[in-house]
Amino acid sequence: MKNLNRYVVAVSGVVLHLMLGSTYAWSVFRNPIISETGWDISSVSFAFSLAIFCLGMSAAFMGHLVERFGPRIMGMISAILYGAGNVLTGLAIETQQLWLLYVAYGILGGIGLGSGYITPVSTIIKWFPDRRGLATGFAIMGFGFASLVTSPLAQSLMIRIGVGKTFYILGLVYFFVMMIASQFIKQPPQEKITILTHDGKKNAMNSQIITGLKANVAIKSKTFYIIWLTLFINISCGLGLISAASPMAQDLAGYSAESAALLVGVLGIFNGFGRLLWASLSDYIGRPLTFIILFIVNFIMTSSLFLSFNAIVFAIAMSILMTCYGAGFSLLPAYLSDIFGTKELATLHGYSLTAWAIAGLFGPLLLSKTYSWGNSYQLTLMVFGFLFLFGLLLSLYLRKLTTKVV
Repeated sequence: MKNLNRYVVAVSGVVLHLMLGSTYAWSVFRNPIISETGWDISSVSFAFSLAIFCLGMSAAFMGHLVERFGPRIMGMISAILYGAGNVLTGLAIETQQLWLLYVAYGILGGIGLGSGYITPVSTIIKWFPDRRGLATGFAIMGFGFASLVTSPLAQSLMIRIGVGKTFYILGLVYFFVMMIASQFIKQPPQEKITILTHDGKKNAMNSQIITGLKANVAIKSKTFYIIWLTLFINISCGLGLISAASPMAQDLAGYSAESAALLVGVLGIFNGFGRLLWASLSDYIGRPLTFIILFIVNFIMTSSLFLSFNAIVFAIAMSILMTCYGAGFSLLPAYLSDIFGTKELATLHGYSLTAWAIAGLFGPLLLSKTYSWGNSYQLTLMVFGFLFLFGLLLSLYLRKLTTKVV
C-alpha cells in the first residue's frame, strides 16, 4: 500500500465513522431494552451518557497514541473495543446485568468510540492540505449519518431475533468492517506530504502541515481554551436539543408522537449533512468567519423556536440547528490545524474533545433543569439563546486571537 490513494484513505475514514456513529441510534434500543429487562429509563439512558463521556475523555490520551503508534493500529484497537462492547452489551441484556451494560457499552464501547473517532481525522487532514475543511467534514459526516443506517437495521433485527442477539450481530459486523477499514488509514510518507502541500494553496497555513506546534505548547495558549469553550457551548446546546427533540416538537409545535419520531429521523440527515456543508464553506471563507456565522445562525434559529409555535417553522429551525451542531465537530480539527499545524493534531484534537465529554452530561442536564424550573421549554430556549450569544462573542474574540498565533 505504498502508493495509497488519498481518496481511499478518506473513504476508509468515512466507513470507520459510519460504524462508530451507530451509537446515535441508542434511542432505538432504549424501549426494547426496558421491555426485556425491566430496567428504568434513567438507568438505560445513563449507558449512552457514560459512553459519550468515555468517548471524550479517552480521546484526550488516545490522540497521543495515534501519533505514537499510527492510525492503523489505533483503528484496530477501536474495532476490538467497540465490537466487544456491543457483543457484551447483548450478554448484559440477556443476563439482565445492569453493571455489565455500563462496563460493556458505557466504558468499553465508549473508549472504542474515542479511539476510533479521532483516528482518521488528523490523518485525512495531512492527505488534504488544500481542502482540510472538506476532508474532515467528509470523514466526520459518516458519524452523523450512521444512525440512518443503523436504526432501521437494528429495528428489523430486534423484531426477528430479539435485542440481545441483535447486539451480538452488530458487534461482529462493527468489528470486521472496522478492522478492514483500518488497514487503509495510514499517514502519508514525508515526500508525499511535501508534494500535497505544494500542490495545494501556497500560504502560511499550509506550511504548518510540516511544521506546527507540539501539543504541550499549544495547550498553554489562550486560543486553545477559547476554542474549547466555543465547542463546549455548541455541543451542550445541540445535545440538549437532540435529547428532547421529540417531546419539544409535541409541546411547542403540536406534533403527534408519530410525526415527531419521523422528524427526529430527518434531523439525523441534517446532522450529517451539516458536517460536510459548513466544513466545505470554511475552506472558502475561513474558519474564524464560519464560526461567527455559525453562532449567529444558532441564535436566530433558537429565537425562532422561542417565538413561533408553527410546525413548519419548528421543523426548519431544528433542521438548521442540527447542521450547526454537526458543524462544530467538522470545523474543530481543521481550525486547530490552521492555528497550531498538524504536527501533533491527533493529540490536540483528543484534548479538545473533552469538551464533548463534559457537554454530553451538562447539555441534557441543563435542559431537564430549565424545563423543570419553567415547566415548559420556553425557559430552556431562552437560556440556550443566551449561551449562543456568548459563543458568538467568544468567536469574535477568537478571530482576533488567531492573527497572533504562529
